[in-house]
Amino acid sequence: MKKRIALTMGDPSGIGPELTVKAASCAELAQIADIVIYGSKNILLKAGEKFAKGKNLNIIETSDLKYSDIKIGKICSQSGEAALKTVVRATKDVINKKCDAIVTTPMNKASVNKAGFSFTGHTELIAELCNTEEFVMQQSSDNLRIAFVTTHIPLKKVVQVITQEKIIKTVRLLEASIKREGINNPKIAICAINPHGGENGFMGTEDELIVKPAIAQLAKDGFSIQGPFPPDTVFIEKIRTKFDGIVSMYHDQGHIPFKMLAFDTGVNSTLGLPIIRTSVDHGTAFDIAWKGIADTGSLFAAIKLACSKI
Repeated sequence: MKKRIALTMGDPSGIGPELTVKAASCAELAQIADIVIYGSKNILLKAGEKFAKGKNLNIIETSDLKYSDIKIGKICSQSGEAALKTVVRATKDVINKKCDAIVTTPMNKASVNKAGFSFTGHTELIAELCNTEEFVMQQSSDNLRIAFVTTHIPLKKVVQVITQEKIIKTVRLLEASIKREGINNPKIAICAINPHGGENGFMGTEDELIVKPAIAQLAKDGFSIQGPFPPDTVFIEKIRTKFDGIVSMYHDQGHIPFKMLAFDTGVNSTLGLPIIRTSVDHGTAFDIAWKGIADTGSLFAAIKLACSKI
């Protein structure tokens, strides 16, 4: 039986509408998913005319914003508000089991905040709508999986926020997710916080006082875990391929190597939610918005992953 996927249009000033109509009209995806696009009907029909001509689109209208009212390729408060309303509506429909999973296309944080809404990212917003306090961002592509102890916070706050409890929670959620893929005893690597793993405290004491005790507790609890690894080496092929998952301490520590390795196929997932949520692993790409050249690889992978987890 095909899965019903709630697919959000993302920021209409960016590449979201193009991606969503291409996905909704893809014959390959239609074999596994009944895709419902959430967003502005006027904008999505315009995108359909340009990028999916002659295809039937199943649209649930979440905004009456018109194509003529948006600023293509620019920060736009109207686009930000429409994108936010779309995610909220789609998430609630998945919570209420009107759809089986939500797949999101990119939103622009500046546009949403310019519209008067406090927004740090899809991950935090959807977790709040689900009343979920313990959640983790994961980036994945085939056998490369990275979970993040912290996400959208300033770098100067990272060491203030990381605790043994957060590391342990992240590992538990990552292991549970990997097990759902059929890997019974996942091997997990932990990144260090500081350069060279802190050099036994000479480059920072956080790895000695926080990371290593967390690893020791996890090992005691039966997890197959190693680290802390210097983050400048753990992502090289001969090391990363020994593990089923890697835990990154902060956003760019894991995102930079991941996007270098799997930018076109990467999928963003939120672990720990009562619903299934996946997303593309890229931004709104204002520079190529509405030009018909946006790569669909990440979105198609996100839809396939969501279907596999239902």
